[in-house]
Amino acid sequence: MDIQSVQTELLIETSWEVCNKIGGIYTVLSTKAKSLQALYKDKLIFIGPDVWSAENPSPYFVESKTLLKAWKANTMLPEGVNVRVGRWDVPGRPIVILVSFDSLYAVKDSLYGKMWDLYSVDSLHAYGDYDEACAFSHAAALVIESLSRFNKLENGRGLIAHFNEWTTGMGLLHVKWQLPEAATVFTTHATSIGRSICGNGKPLYDYLPGYNGDQMARELNMESKHSLEKAAAHQADCFTTVSDVTAEECAQLLEKAPDVVTPNGFEPRFVPSKTRMPEARKTARQRLLQVANALTGQNLPEDTTIIATSGRCEYRNKGIDLFLDSVNELRASAYNRSILALVLVPAWSKDAREDLAQAISQSNKGKALVYPVITHNLNNPDSDPILSRIHQLNFNNVPEDNLTVIYIPCYLNGNDGIINMAYYDLLPGMDVTVFPSYYEPWGYTPLESIAFGVPTITTTLAGFGQWVLHSIGDSLVKTGVEVINRTDSNYCEVCDKIGNTLAGITHGTPEHKKLSEAARKTASQADWAHFIGLYEQAYAIAKANSMARNNNKK
Repeated sequence: MDIQSVQTELLIETSWEVCNKIGGIYTVLSTKAKSLQALYKDKLIFIGPDVWSAENPSPYFVESKTLLKAWKANTMLPEGVNVRVGRWDVPGRPIVILVSFDSLYAVKDSLYGKMWDLYSVDSLHAYGDYDEACAFSHAAALVIESLSRFNKLENGRGLIAHFNEWTTGMGLLHVKWQLPEAATVFTTHATSIGRSICGNGKPLYDYLPGYNGDQMARELNMESKHSLEKAAAHQADCFTTVSDVTAEECAQLLEKAPDVVTPNGFEPRFVPSKTRMPEARKTARQRLLQVANALTGQNLPEDTTIIATSGRCEYRNKGIDLFLDSVNELRASAYNRSILALVLVPAWSKDAREDLAQAISQSNKGKALVYPVITHNLNNPDSDPILSRIHQLNFNNVPEDNLTVIYIPCYLNGNDGIINMAYYDLLPGMDVTVFPSYYEPWGYTPLESIAFGVPTITTTLAGFGQWVLHSIGDSLVKTGVEVINRTDSNYCEVCDKIGNTLAGITHGTPEHKKLSEAARKTASQADWAHFIGLYEQAYAIAKANSMARNNNKK
């Protein structure tokens, strides 16, 4: 099929992370927006949850009184749903509708009953965030239905409705029910049951062919989320996922192979220009060393090797355990350079440490603070797995130890009270990053790292790692990426390999400048200009399947 021949009047994409930065899906959508906007102009609309208030406004949403004014003036949304219209303050500045959804809790039982009757979605065992996700996606579907009817798209004809993750599955099913001629796309960025298997410490990969998703959902009390995700995958006109790793997982656990694999690209406009990068790197390093010195009472030299990991707070899945154990391997290396290892992972933080903030303002040196391994107070210091492992490994950050380990358990949004710089502003200051993931459907953090010219280490269990191996090669010098083979049973081997690679980089072998250039070159092959065509392919498949489905009904 000629994908250029596929026309659409509206392309509406829904996600819990539209204008709501929580994890990697925010990066997917916010960086993809510019490429989609170039193709569809203002026919493109994103829908996200209105979880904001006047006291806590979204920093990513710019409200408009004129956008979609006629629709708002002539439409009464059902069930008390309210909307705000504006633009997403990211490259491309697409139209965004934020929807309120609290009023829909009152009708959730009737919705769940209908979805059981139509699609066998089992909401009986729902708990946690299931109701919230379904209320939001139901509200989003009501908005999509309203927009379709206002634009005279009969039964949704000419509409492509794209939904992300199980959290929007109920919206997809509602659209298919009420707008049968709409073309629907469903993307799972990670299966809920696969993530749960890994999160519960069970081996996923060696036993994947023997797992049954429905059975595991019952065992792990994941029946409702899994049921909804599976129904959305099967009912969508086009089902996609982000990597070959997750495609295999979907085929086994959801019993549906994706129609298209749509890798995650990156928008280069987020990266400082070559002329600005040296200053950005200098500023980031100065700030990180300043905080480290104030916390530990040391005077770390300017040429300290800065190593970091970051991402979602999933201790095993994201390989945070491996990062700490690998960094510990450097203690046994014969090195004479200062090393600063950072764990930049948001946890259940309470507030910034006042003693640290004061020490920073006073340029404290020579006297370590009590507890010199963490920058913010935690609500659960006794049960936090990262902090516990730091203590088990006896990282005390004393001057006679060349290795300093610091845990920064907050969102780096530029206003955390200690670092006060955004993550992308800090990233240029790193010498190397490590993301030794066990469960990683794609892996934005290593892609972001190389986009900023910072070489990275990841594993074959990450979709991004496999993409590098299959598309470019396995040479650190050539790609700026070290992809280490990881299985269910070679933890110690991976730990040793990461430690050896870090030791080499710390000693300048290979040279950092060459690694940085190789990293940028690899990143250039993963920007959205190379990947957006796969979304066009997905839309074409959805359109064709919708047309065939509706023609068969006639």
